[in-house]
Amino acid sequence: MDREQIMNILPHRDNMLLIDDAENVDGTAVGHYTVRGDEFFLKGHFPDNPVVPGVILCEILAQTACVLLQDAMKDGNLPVYTGLNNVKFRSPVKPGDTVETRCSIKRAKHPFYFAEGTVKVGDRLCVSAEFSFAITGV
Repeated sequence: MDREQIMNILPHRDNMLLIDDAENVDGTAVGHYTVRGDEFFLKGHFPDNPVVPGVILCEILAQTACVLLQDAMKDGNLPVYTGLNNVKFRSPVKPGDTVETRCSIKRAKHPFYFAEGTVKVGDRLCVSAEFSFAITGV
């Protein structure tokens, strides 16, 4: 899926749509985002040494996971975080890096979904996390 197709699933727009492409590979969502360097979240984090904030990397994970739930993301439903557990930030992500996210849904009790995922740059593990979210009506 490219960004246009992703926008058919996710409500995120403009500078908050944080995946460039994604696909469902045998029940695992795989997504990519290239950090351009002009993103709003890099302007003050940190001057002269920009690093992607951990909360943004967690958001990229959640957006990737939603690709697995495209059937539930109909009729204006919104995905909202309900929890983050066992989050580990292992290596910084900087401008010019292309992150690859991998997420899988471990269990579901609609409207709640429980997932785990990783963020890597090449072979370098940057983030691992367990997270949950709910699909809510507007």
